[in-house]
Amino acid sequence: MRLDKYLKVSRLIKRRTVANEACDGGRVSVNGKIAKAGTEIRPDDVIEIRFGTRTLRVQVLAVNEYAGKDEAAALYREVI
Repeated sequence: MRLDKYLKVSRLIKRRTVANEACDGGRVSVNGKIAKAGTEIRPDDVIEIRFGTRTLRVQVLAVNEYAGKDEAAALYREVI
């Protein structure tokens, strides 16, 4: 699955266009490398998103095309 779509489905970022802009701005990295919106995401990848001064690191647990509000949090776990 594409990175921008995963960020939207997992509800880490609300809209896919915003996820796309974050990737284009270099604020998202996958496994330590700055990633483009089309980067393929697989289970066990580590995604790091920089929101201003705050950084969020998550590990991908599952990749689903669709996820409801309750299922979205089960797609990843926060890494410290």
